[in-house]
Amino acid sequence: MDAWPLPRLIAHRGGGALAPENTLAGIREAARRAYRAVEFDVMLSADGVPVLIHDQVLERTTDGHGRVCDLSFAQLSQLDAGRRFAPRFAGEPIPRFDQALELCHSLGLAANVEIKPAGGTDRDTGRVVAAWAAEFGRDVPIVLSSFSLAALEEVQTTAPDLPRGVLFGDPPLDWLGIVQAAGALSMHCAWTRLRPVDLAAARSAGVALVTYTCNDPREVERLLEAGVSSVITDALDRMPNRGAGDL
Repeated sequence: MDAWPLPRLIAHRGGGALAPENTLAGIREAARRAYRAVEFDVMLSADGVPVLIHDQVLERTTDGHGRVCDLSFAQLSQLDAGRRFAPRFAGEPIPRFDQALELCHSLGLAANVEIKPAGGTDRDTGRVVAAWAAEFGRDVPIVLSSFSLAALEEVQTTAPDLPRGVLFGDPPLDWLGIVQAAGALSMHCAWTRLRPVDLAAARSAGVALVTYTCNDPREVERLLEAGVSSVITDALDRMPNRGAGDL
């Protein structure tokens, strides 16, 4: 298992704003734009297969209806996850987690995998995602992140060597203790909610900071200069130093 490299820039949900989110087409677009890392979301189907999707319901990004967790992978795989973004992506499927990891490996990409449990499935989702990451992502630098501490506890039990990140929208004042108790590598939060005191605490404790989702190149540079390790962005074509080795 490769170490998580803390790339400066991470493509949000695969291809950011340039491709349908959480698809193999999006991951390919990130690589085409010379990114070295992608972020994507993983949720369980009704039959326990981890798939790439953000919302608990299907309507926004696919031609399906209802909840992801109510359909089997066989049913989900028949849906179109590309046409709503643009007609040229018609027929793009919802991928399995292992398919995304295989593509990341072939393209030389690191992966920030956000565990997205459907209601009441936190521990099951954490356990399954960790097991698949350990089995199918052996040659991919991976960090598993989540808002769910229960999911991250299952990751620690199932695959303790996998790096973990704790997600917050607005970091609580005691975020450092939460991250340390979880044995996590990194704290992930909204870039607009990051405070100078958070930067100082992370620096002192040796905790990496990952911020989302910043699309202003000037703000990205400011965050990186201030000590943020990685910035997740949708604006893949607007970021500074695209193509540089430290992306």
